[in-house]
Amino acid sequence: MHFGQRERPRGLPLLFGAMEKMSRVTTALGSSAISGRTMFCHLDAPANAISVCRDATQVVVAGRNIFKIYGLEEEQFVEKLNLRVGRKPSLNFSCADVMWHQMEENLLATAATNGAVVTWNLGKPSRNKQDQLFTEHKRTVNKVCFHPTEVYMLLSGSQDGYMKCFDLRKKESVSTFSGQSESVRDVQFSMKDYFTFAASFENGNVQLWDIRRPDRYERMFTAHTGPVFCCDWHPDDRGWLATGGRDKMVKVWDMTTNRAKEIYCVQTIASVARVKWRPERKWHLATCSMMVDHNIYVWDVRRPFIPFATFEEHKDVTTGIVWRHQHDPYFLLSGSKDSTLYQHMFKDASRPVDRANPEGLCFGLFGDLAFAAKESLISGDTNRKPYPGGDRRYPIFFFKKPDLTEQFAHVSSALSVFESSLESRCMDWFVKTARLYLLGGKPFAELCDHNAKVAKELNRPQVSTTWTMLRLMFSDPANLSTPGPNNISKLGNLPLMNSFSMKEMGTESRLDRSKGEIRQDSIHLEPGNSLINSNNDENEETEGSEGQAEYMFGDAELDDDDLYSIELENQAAEEQEYTLPQEAFPLRHEIMDNPSVPEHLQQDKADSPHASGNEAEVMCLTPTESFSLIAISQPLFSTHLPAHFFCPVVREMLSHYAEQGDVQMAVSVLIVLGDRIRKEIDDLTQEHWYMSYIDLLQRFELWNVSNEVIKLSTCSAITCLNQTSTTLHVNCSNCKRPMSNRGWICDRCHQCASVCAVCHHVVKGLFVWCQGCSHGGHLEHVMNWLKSSSHCPAGCGHLCEYT
Repeated sequence: MHFGQRERPRGLPLLFGAMEKMSRVTTALGSSAISGRTMFCHLDAPANAISVCRDATQVVVAGRNIFKIYGLEEEQFVEKLNLRVGRKPSLNFSCADVMWHQMEENLLATAATNGAVVTWNLGKPSRNKQDQLFTEHKRTVNKVCFHPTEVYMLLSGSQDGYMKCFDLRKKESVSTFSGQSESVRDVQFSMKDYFTFAASFENGNVQLWDIRRPDRYERMFTAHTGPVFCCDWHPDDRGWLATGGRDKMVKVWDMTTNRAKEIYCVQTIASVARVKWRPERKWHLATCSMMVDHNIYVWDVRRPFIPFATFEEHKDVTTGIVWRHQHDPYFLLSGSKDSTLYQHMFKDASRPVDRANPEGLCFGLFGDLAFAAKESLISGDTNRKPYPGGDRRYPIFFFKKPDLTEQFAHVSSALSVFESSLESRCMDWFVKTARLYLLGGKPFAELCDHNAKVAKELNRPQVSTTWTMLRLMFSDPANLSTPGPNNISKLGNLPLMNSFSMKEMGTESRLDRSKGEIRQDSIHLEPGNSLINSNNDENEETEGSEGQAEYMFGDAELDDDDLYSIELENQAAEEQEYTLPQEAFPLRHEIMDNPSVPEHLQQDKADSPHASGNEAEVMCLTPTESFSLIAISQPLFSTHLPAHFFCPVVREMLSHYAEQGDVQMAVSVLIVLGDRIRKEIDDLTQEHWYMSYIDLLQRFELWNVSNEVIKLSTCSAITCLNQTSTTLHVNCSNCKRPMSNRGWICDRCHQCASVCAVCHHVVKGLFVWCQGCSHGGHLEHVMNWLKSSSHCPAGCGHLCEYT
C-alpha cells in the first residue's frame, strides 16, 4: 500500500480547492512567543479528551455530552464553535478521544463510543461539520491518531482488539492490524520513523507495527504488569517510547536496540491514564491518573521518586492533557471530569521538592535501620565518633559531581545504617501466634481463654492478661467458666452464689496488735445497692494506706478469711444455728451518713500516727465480743456492668497495641469482639490495621491465615481483597477444548475432565498437575505416588517432580 498514489487525478483540483477554502492561521510561535496566564473555564459536561490546533490558538474539548472549540485568548477562554448540533445528536457526537490535525487546521478526528471513527471539516459552510464516517469497528474506539506528516492517513485503536488505517480520500479502511490480544488502549505514530506506529494493549503488551505490513507486528514486549493505558514517542529522540499503565508506573523504553530496553522508570501513586513528553525538555514528561489522584505531574525521569512540578487545580480526575505548542514548554492544557478546562503556566506550578523532607528513614527486612540526611546536619553532631572503615554503624558519605545542566540543588548526604540484634529480629512469636490463634467458630469465652493460653505459652504475659480481661468484661456471668486453683481473685464465684453463711468470729481472728496491722477488709451494704468490695492479699488495705475502708451493717467487721470459709455441704445446718430471731430486726431506720463511733475505738483511732482526715470520718470497728451472723438468701450485687461501659477502655487498649506495632493483637481482638467494639472505631482506622496485618501475614507466607482474616473482616475494602481473579478457566484433558458448562463432564467429548491419574476418579478438590506432561490428580495421591516412584502415574514416561 502506498499513500502517495491518487486514484482520481482529475479530482485533485477540486480536493485542493476545498482545502484552500479552509481558514489557515500562521504558526504563532514563528513570529512571537505564546503569552497568557493560568486560567480556566467551566464546561457544559465532563471532558474525555482535548486537543490543540497547530498554531496554539484554539483547543477542542470532546466528551460524551460535549464537543466544542474554545479560543485561547490572553485573559480567558472564549467559546468559538459548538460541533454538537441537532435537536437529538447521534452517538457519533459522543467522543472517547479527539485529535486535531497538525498539518490541516480545519481537520479533526474523533473516536466515538459506538465504534465509529468520524472526521470533521471546520471549513464547511453548514452547521454540521461532519465529513467522513467509518463504522468498521465493532466496539468502542479508544484512540485516534493522525500521521505527523501524511495528510490523509488516520489510525484508530478499538476495544475489539483491532487497529485500522484509513485513507481519508476513501470511504473505508485500507489496512487492518490484529494484535491477537485484548483491547487496544492507545496508538501513536512515531515522530521520526515514517512507517512505524506503537500500540498498547490491556494485557500489558506493547507492539510496534509497520504500516506496510498489516499481517504481523515488527516487535512485541511486555511493558507492564497490567493494562497499558497510554504511550508517547519522544519528540526529539527517535528511539524513546514512554508507556503508562495500571501498575502505577511510567516506563521509558529504548527501541533502538534489538530488544526493548527499559532505561527509566517512574513510580506514581495511581494508575497512569495519559503521558506526554514536555517540548524542548529532553528529560521531562507530564502524567495524569485514571482514578483517585486529581493532580497533573511533570517528572524528570532522572529523578523518579518525586515530581519536578505539580498542577493541583482540578477537583476531579484529569482526563486529557496536551502541551499548548510543540515548541513551547511553559503552557499546559488539561480537561477533567469536574467539567473544567485549564491552562496551566509552568511558573505557577508547585514544586514538591521545596516541601519535601530532606531526611530519609527506612527499615530493612531483618530490622536494620537506614537513615539519610544532609551532611551539614550530620557533621553538626559533636558526639559522633570518626568513621571507621567497614563499620556499618557510622555514616557513609556520597558526593555528586556538579552538572551544570541539572536544575536540582547539589547537596551531599550521609547515610547511617544501624543493625539490630539477632534476638530482636526473631519473629517466631508472630508466626506461631498467627497459626495458633482462634478468631471464630467457638463461643466468645472459649476464644478468649484459648488465645490467652497461646499468648502465655509464648511468654507474652501482658497479651495473655488482656485476653483474660476481655473475657471478664464482655462475657455473660452465667457463662463464665469456673476459675481454676490459680485464680487470683476470690470474687470469681460470688456472682453465682445465691446464699452463704458466716461463722462466729472472735477477737483474736480479727485483731493482731502485736504485728501492728489493722485489717480493713470488709463488706459494705448501701440502700438500694448490694455491692461487695473484697480485697485479696495483693491489694488489701494495710496500716498506713490512704484508701478508705468500707463496712457492713455499720457496727461489725468481717475477716475475709472467715467470709470465704464456706462449707456448702453444711450450709443448711449453719443457717439454722446462726440465724437471728425475727424480733432481732427492728423496723428499718434511716442510715446516718456519719454513725457514732464506739468509745473503745475512738482512742485507738487517735493513737494511730497514720490516721488522716478522711479516715477520721469513717469507722474502723474491731468487735471485742462474739456476734451471731446472718444468712443472706439473695445475690449480693448485680451480675455485671454493661458491655458498653468497657468500650472506651478497650478502644484505647487497641490503639495502644497498634501504636506499639502489634497490629496482630489489634486485629485479632477486633475480630473476636465483633460488633461489641467495631462501632467504637472508625472504618479508616480499622482498614489501616487490617491492611497492615494482612501485609505482614503475606510477607511470612501465611496465606491461609491471611485469607481467614479477610473473610472475617467486615470492612468492605478488605472483604473484596480475595474476590478478585477468582475465575478459573478449565480445558478438557481429552479434547483440550474449554469446558463450557459447570459440571465435570465435557459437553463435546462427553468425558470426565480433571481425572486423577492415580485413582482415576474426578478431582473435585485440590488438583495438582505436572507442568511437563500435564497429568495430575488429587494432591495426596500424587504426593504418595512420587514418594516411591519418579515416573508419571499416567504411564506417559515423564519424570515428574513434586516441589
